[in-house]
Amino acid sequence: MSLPAAAAVAVAALLDAAVGEFPTRAHPVVWFGAAVAPFDREWSRPLAVGVAVAVALPLAAAVAVAGVVAAAGRLHVAAAVAVAALALFSATSLRMLLDEARAVVAATEGDVDAARDRLRSLAGRDPAGLSAGQIRSAAVESAAENLADGLVAPLAAFAVGASVSLPVAAGAAAWVKAVNTLDSMLGYRSKRVGTASARLDDAVMWLPARLSAALVAAAALDPGALRRAWPHASTPPSPNSGWPMATLAAALDVRLEKPGAYELPCGPALPTAAAARRGIHVVGAAGLLATALAAAGVATWP
Repeated sequence: MSLPAAAAVAVAALLDAAVGEFPTRAHPVVWFGAAVAPFDREWSRPLAVGVAVAVALPLAAAVAVAGVVAAAGRLHVAAAVAVAALALFSATSLRMLLDEARAVVAATEGDVDAARDRLRSLAGRDPAGLSAGQIRSAAVESAAENLADGLVAPLAAFAVGASVSLPVAAGAAAWVKAVNTLDSMLGYRSKRVGTASARLDDAVMWLPARLSAALVAAAALDPGALRRAWPHASTPPSPNSGWPMATLAAALDVRLEKPGAYELPCGPALPTAAAARRGIHVVGAAGLLATALAAAGVATWP
């Protein structure tokens, strides 16, 4: 039984609940972003540079993290567990996501302008002109999408890597987080250097997005939400984000929309504040379920 890997998952979850995030200056993802930043410019051969970046930078992050965990393991297994837990903690996020989504929804009930300002930290869309319902929609969408990106994907990678060793598990989680960070920084249509990063992220997130949809349906105690979401899951331009978003919309019986981009008509109206709060609660429960399943799964590895 891989009790060290299970312990690392548990410690990472406790750190997330207690702390939320590393301080910005000490956050490994911020360090990785600083390494990516020099490549965010015009290149004479952007596709070739982009492929090299998509291959080399996540691999370097994975090797570095795995190496540190392996070095700690030569001192004591507890040291390896601690370092692996810190690596997984830095690669995952749940509490901050839920806190931000709740704050945005709360603001829509009293100060829509404040809600628009707060939304900028949560969703990548122009909040100007959004109604209170559209702001709540964005908060619910972001909570569902980031469940997959920010928790399920690195947890799943950690669980798969734990079948090999604790260093490989930590390195796998770091690799997935690095791929997602590359996509968030470079993966725009206007940035040809980010094309490879965007396509790699699409491939890496294919399964976690669908697992997240199943977790949302389970957390909502509504397995039929997956069936009702199916016709709408491919509506957003991303091949993956629609799955957890549409499933949550179906479970809440609401319509979610990004004006001018897509609509997920899984209910008659945009979410009320009460519906949005319930959606955020469901995402939190799905995150806890994902963590519990990952810990139980890695504990069974030889």
